[in-house]
Amino acid sequence: MPKQHSFNSDFRLFFGRGLAILLPTIVTLWIIYQAFMFLLTNVAEPINAGLRGVTVWVMPRVIDEEKSPEWFIVTDQQIRARLAKDGNLPEDTVARDEAVESSREAMTRTLRRERLSEFWRAQWYLQFVGLLLAILLIYLAGLLLGNFFGRQIYLRVERLIAAVPGFKQVYPHVKQVVELILGEKAMAFSTVVLVEYPSKDIWTLGFLTGDSLQAVDDATGGDAVSVFIPTSPTPFTGFTINLKRENVRVVDIPVDQALRFVLTAGVLAPDRKNQGVVAKPLEKGTVAVVPAAAAESNLIPDERAQVADSPDRTDDPEV
Repeated sequence: MPKQHSFNSDFRLFFGRGLAILLPTIVTLWIIYQAFMFLLTNVAEPINAGLRGVTVWVMPRVIDEEKSPEWFIVTDQQIRARLAKDGNLPEDTVARDEAVESSREAMTRTLRRERLSEFWRAQWYLQFVGLLLAILLIYLAGLLLGNFFGRQIYLRVERLIAAVPGFKQVYPHVKQVVELILGEKAMAFSTVVLVEYPSKDIWTLGFLTGDSLQAVDDATGGDAVSVFIPTSPTPFTGFTINLKRENVRVVDIPVDQALRFVLTAGVLAPDRKNQGVVAKPLEKGTVAVVPAAAAESNLIPDERAQVADSPDRTDDPEV
């Protein structure tokens, strides 16, 4: 018997379909808008305020008062009106003149800043000056810190920051996340694996990070490796487990697809048609192959020195 359609069932069907189509676009636009407003309010506006202060200070030194713009010209009447508004204007005429004269310089600067701010906000395109300047400054910082001398200066400053209590506990972890997302180095993981975790017959996706500690090898009585298990929906956080090499299966999936799979809690799965071997045993010598120099670049200087002095360090790429 054919299914009977009603207005309610059709409405739920098409409303859900429309929501599924439009919601990703709406959420994406909302996130972009919020990020833009955050930059405009917390980055561009403070820069604009600094530019306005510099403009008020420079104007009388480079431009004649007769050629000054309207917002720059401040009269005694305006100073009197502002003093009266603030309750600082005496009733006696002589006292008024003395109050105006003593407050002239400071009040003039205040009124100029306020009037320039009103003029600045009235011109919509001036709101983006601070944002463009911030982008330019970030570009110049990357350009200067990218060379040898700039990098050395940055490492010294970074060492001082890392020594400050509070920063020392947070900064290295934030740096590693930022390097993972925006860094130019190769991704810290290159091998996707499957392990039976947290119990038998429950297969969990993870990333091979390398051979485990010698103490773990001694305790397990075999060749142990370490595997990072990411968590959904934030794959940049997770935990590390240690298990025997024979219990690890290598999966022929690119790292970015595996991260996408974890990030979406399995909703966006890699295309089965484009996969090769589903899983194979982990062979001896397979590690999460990032060169030691690339791995150490994510460390703060003090940590890098500890790695260099470690007795377990080896420069041999073969494990």
